[in-house]
Amino acid sequence: MGDSSGITVVDATGLILGRLASVVAKQLLMGERIVILNAEKALISGRRLSIIRAAKQRLERRTKGSKTKSPKHPRRPDGIVRRTVRGMLPWDKPRGHAAYKRLRVFIGVPVDYAGVTPQSVPESRRSLTKTGVITIGEVAQSIGWKPAGDQLHA
Repeated sequence: MGDSSGITVVDATGLILGRLASVVAKQLLMGERIVILNAEKALISGRRLSIIRAAKQRLERRTKGSKTKSPKHPRRPDGIVRRTVRGMLPWDKPRGHAAYKRLRVFIGVPVDYAGVTPQSVPESRRSLTKTGVITIGEVAQSIGWKPAGDQLHA
């Protein structure tokens, strides 16, 4: 799953986040460089209200007690996707850190990748499930992310 420049570009539109993250984590551990576009359009399957409630509860843990020593939870969609992939890497080992550094995640499609045809990850396509889905962008907005209209990436 790589092109001539050694970078794999993946479009997260309509892909289930957990399945996407597991496939990307495996590829990162094998030494590939991965760029994920449209992070805000990735999906989480489940009931909408329970997903939003869980995201808000994670943020509440941060505000109780010392804010400097508490775990930091991302509010932006690209941070949420990066953190999900990081959770599937062996973070306490040097190869996990090295793999994580090979990952880039963007909101929308930046100018640098406008002409590149992104690949899809068929294993993470949404199958017909009885549960609903919610996009990462909707989750991020419910926990405080305010998207700028002209901001594609940061």
